[in-house]
Amino acid sequence: MDRQMLSDAQWARISELLPGKPTDKGGRAADNRLFVEAVLYTARVGNPWRDLPAEYGNWHSVYVRFARWEANGVWARVAEAFQGDADLEELFIDSRACQKFCV
Repeated sequence: MDRQMLSDAQWARISELLPGKPTDKGGRAADNRLFVEAVLYTARVGNPWRDLPAEYGNWHSVYVRFARWEANGVWARVAEAFQGDADLEELFIDSRACQKFCV
């Protein structure tokens, strides 16, 4: 991918807030950044999940993970971490976004 939505500094601020770290119980998520970029791409472009470009992975897997993170409050933690950032001050990733982008 040539264009990432998150800078390395922004990624560093949220990476430890996300499930799948080596210190977490259960499986590791080697692709958390790619997944977050897929969600941000969908939010920015406004495409249905089914139209997610293939380089982000299987659209259904991305959607299911998005919904699971929403249910577990992950997106609320991410939004809190970005609170005050001028570029992301209007970022809303929650069930309302899910309704807009769901299949």
